[in-house]
Amino acid sequence: MEKKRLTQRFPWLLPIRKKQRIFCFYLGMRFDKNRYCSAQEKTFYPHVLFSSRCPMYNADTGFDMVYQENKVHNLKLAAAKLDGMLIGPGETFSFWKAVRFADRDVPYREALATVNGRLVTVPGGGLCQLSNLLFWVFLHSPLTVTERHGHQVKDFPEPESDAPCGVDAAVAEGWKDLKVRNDTPYAFQIGISFDTAGVTGSLYVREEPGFFWQVENGQVRYQKKRDRVIEEADVIQKKIGLPGGIVLEERLLYTNRCEIGYALPEGRMI
Repeated sequence: MEKKRLTQRFPWLLPIRKKQRIFCFYLGMRFDKNRYCSAQEKTFYPHVLFSSRCPMYNADTGFDMVYQENKVHNLKLAAAKLDGMLIGPGETFSFWKAVRFADRDVPYREALATVNGRLVTVPGGGLCQLSNLLFWVFLHSPLTVTERHGHQVKDFPEPESDAPCGVDAAVAEGWKDLKVRNDTPYAFQIGISFDTAGVTGSLYVREEPGFFWQVENGQVRYQKKRDRVIEEADVIQKKIGLPGGIVLEERLLYTNRCEIGYALPEGRMI
C-alpha cells in the first residue's frame, strides 16, 4: 500500500503547508542566482518564431461546463501577466514568477486541478493549460528548459491540438514551476491571445533565424501494470535549416511517462 502524505492524512494541514511552501518557493528564487525576466512590451517583435492554438473548452472532463468557463477566466487573468513578456539574453522565465498576483484585483475562480492525486475544483484551477501551451512553444526555440514537470495522470482526453503525446508542463504554486533560460544573445517575446473558442501562444523574435525547430514523437508505448495503463512517449526535437529543409540536428529531449485515467480508443495496442 502506498504511504499517504501527512496532508492526505490530515487535510486541515494543507493550507498551512501551502503557505509555507509558497513562501520558501519565492524566497528561493531571490537567492538562486537566476536573473528572472519581468519586462513586458505592448509592441511585438516583427517575426513569429512559432505559434500554436488550442481549444479552451473540453467537454470530456466529466464535470459541469461551468468549470471550463471558470478556467477560461483564470487563463485570461494569468495571460495578462505573460502577453508581451520579454526573455532577454541571460534571463530566466519562470511561470509562477510571471503570473504571481494575477488574481490580486480580480479573484481566480474554481476550476479543475489535481490535488493529492485526485481531480478536484480549486481557485485558480486550469492554469496548466497555459503552461502546457508555453512549453510546447518553447520547444520550438533555442531556449533551455531548466524545470519542467509532466502530469503523472491524464484524467480525461485532451482536446485536439498540434502537440504530440507527452508534451505538457504541470504547474503548482510552491511545488512545480516551468522555467526556461535564454542562453543566446537574442531576445524573445511571448504572445498570448484569445478568440471565442481558443487560446494562441506565440514566440516572437526581432530577426528571422535561418532555421526552425520541429518537435514530434518517436516511439509511443502503452503497458498495463495491474489495473493501470501507462503511456511512455519519446519526444524528439529537430533543428531544420532554411532554405532546403535539411535536418541540422536531431535529439531525444526526454521520455514522458504518465498514467492514462480514461479508456483508450479502440485498436490502441497495449
